[in-house]
Amino acid sequence: MIRYDLICDKGHTFDGWFRDSAAYDAQAERGLVSCTTCGSVKIEKQLMAPGIPAKANTKSELPKTMVAGPVDPRLAAMMQMVRDMRKHVEENADYVGDKFAEEARKIHYEEAEQRGIYGEATAEDAKALIEEGIAVHPLPRLPEDGN
Repeated sequence: MIRYDLICDKGHTFDGWFRDSAAYDAQAERGLVSCTTCGSVKIEKQLMAPGIPAKANTKSELPKTMVAGPVDPRLAAMMQMVRDMRKHVEENADYVGDKFAEEARKIHYEEAEQRGIYGEATAEDAKALIEEGIAVHPLPRLPEDGN
């Protein structure tokens, strides 16, 4: 595998991993290498420093460089829709925390007022609710949920 530092005609920088230099050349020629920011296919390799491996028994005090993959505009739009859906749920439903399964049953069996709720449930609790005919839907985790 080979990693190239790349730049598009609009000045956005990113990197790409390829099987070898011929694979990069073939993909670039076919317009398959695109800018992760703007989608441009006018890409050039940047000047790169050679990768010289460090001794295995030394510990670097420098922070590790993190690299993200390309951002597909469709994925970005989908993630925004998920964020909007989560915001809508949080603004229009009651948060019940880890009492979700208990409260969902009370609402379903009309022991509590009908209203939207959200909270946490184990996979077993969610499966049991579905088996009882109680409509539940998981809220997808967002990348920022793990930060």
